Amino acid sequence: MSKKQKKLWQQLGEQIAQSKNEMGIPGVALGIWHRGKARTAVFGVTNVEHPHDVTDTTLYQIGSITKTFVALAIVQLVEAGKLDLYAPVRTYLPDFQTQAPEVAANVTVRHLLTHMAGWDGDLFHDTGSGEDALTRYAKVLAEQPQVLPLETAVSYNNASFSLAGHLIEQVTGQPFETVIQERIFEPLGMNDAYFDARDVITHRFAVGHNGGQVARPWYLTRSAYPAGGICCHVNDLLTYGRFHLSNGTFNDQKVISPELLDLCHTPQFTIWGNEAIGLAWFVDDRAGTRIWRHGGGTKGQVTLLAIVPEHELVLVCFTNGENGGALTREVLEWVMEYYLDAPIPQPEPIEYETADLEPYVGKYDRGFAEIELGIIGGRLIGQQVQRRGFPDQHTPPPPPPPPATLVPTGKDQFVITDGPMRRAEVQFIRNADGQIGWLRLGLRAYKRL
Repeated sequence: MSKKQKKLWQQLGEQIAQSKNEMGIPGVALGIWHRGKARTAVFGVTNVEHPHDVTDTTLYQIGSITKTFVALAIVQLVEAGKLDLYAPVRTYLPDFQTQAPEVAANVTVRHLLTHMAGWDGDLFHDTGSGEDALTRYAKVLAEQPQVLPLETAVSYNNASFSLAGHLIEQVTGQPFETVIQERIFEPLGMNDAYFDARDVITHRFAVGHNGGQVARPWYLTRSAYPAGGICCHVNDLLTYGRFHLSNGTFNDQKVISPELLDLCHTPQFTIWGNEAIGLAWFVDDRAGTRIWRHGGGTKGQVTLLAIVPEHELVLVCFTNGENGGALTREVLEWVMEYYLDAPIPQPEPIEYETADLEPYVGKYDRGFAEIELGIIGGRLIGQQVQRRGFPDQHTPPPPPPPPATLVPTGKDQFVITDGPMRRAEVQFIRNADGQIGWLRLGLRAYKRL
C-alpha cells in the first residue's frame, strides 16, 4: 500500500469513528479489497448490554444482501437446466396464487429477482421453523395486495425473494439453506456464514440497536431467510464480493459460467436515470463508473456491499445501529470520491413555481403505511404514517416522523431536504394515460388514492 493509500485509509477510519459516535452506532466493521489487497478495520462494540469489541470475525446480519445469493443460486440452476428465467413461476409452482389472477399467471422468475412483481413486498410472516416454512409462506402470499401492475416499475419486494427461495426448494428437492451452503458458501470458502441463530450463537456476533437500546427480537424467521437471513463476518463477505469480479471459477472450482455470472450484474430494468436493477444487484452509473451494490437492513443492523469492477474494488460496511444507513452511504461516497476519484453526484434542486407542485398533492398508500402530500408556504410537505412496525404485523408502529419537505430535482423526481429521511429520493410513477399513479420512496411504491 502506497503512502497515499495509507493516509487515505487512516482518514477514512477517523471519519468512521467520528460519524459512528455522532450517529449513536455501537459498532462498525469495514472491509476493502482493492486490486488484490484486503484491509479491514473495526470500531466499537457488539452489544451495549454485554459489550465485546467488534473484530473482523464478528458476525453481523447482512440482511437483504442475501438476495444476491438467491439470484446467484437461481442462475446456477438456470445453467443446470432446472430453471428458465423467463418462464412463468407457475411452470414450477402450478398452484401459485396471488390477489391478482393475471399476475399469478404471468409473473416470471426474472420478475421475482428484479422487484417487478408489483405486489406489496413487505410480508414478514412467521410460518414456523420447519422445512415447510417457505411452502406455507407461498400460500400466505396469495392474500398480499397488488400495489401496481406487473412489470410497471421497480418496487422493492422482500416477498418475491422468499417465493424465489421456495422455488429453489421445489426444483432441487433440498432446503433453501442447504442449497446456498452447498452451491455458494462451500465453494467460496465462506466457512462462517450461517442462517440459523443456533449456529450463530456459538460465535462472536453483533446485535442491533434502536434508540441506543438492544433491538429485539434478534433472529429472523425462517420464511425470511431468502429475503435477508445470512449472518457472516466482513472477511467472508469480501470473499463473496471478490468472487463477483472473477470469471465464475473460484479456488480452482467452477461455481458458474462467466456469462451467467455477468448476467447477475447486467441491467434488466431501469429504476430512474442512471440507476437500474440487475438480477438482485443494483447497478449504479451515476459516478461515471459502474457500481454493483446492495444494502441490507434487519432490526437495528444496516449493512452495505458495493463493488466497483473498473477499479477492482470491493467495499463492505457493517453497522449495528438503526442510523447505519447514513454511515454506509457516507462511507461509499467517501471511497468513491477520495479512493477512486469518482464522486457520486448528488441531486440538485431545480427552480419551480408553487403551481408545479399541485399535481403531486394527495394521499398514497401501500397497506402498512400511508404518505400524504400537501402544499404549505409554497413548499411540498409530506407526512408518513406507518400502521405497523418491523419485522411483522404484530410489531407496534413507530411514532410518525415530523413532516418533511420535498424539493424537485427533475421531472417527477424530488429529494427530501429535512428530517430523518433527509437526502432520500422520491419519484412519481405515471399511469399509461400520463396521470400520476404512484409515489416511490425507499424504492417502495405507494398507490395514489
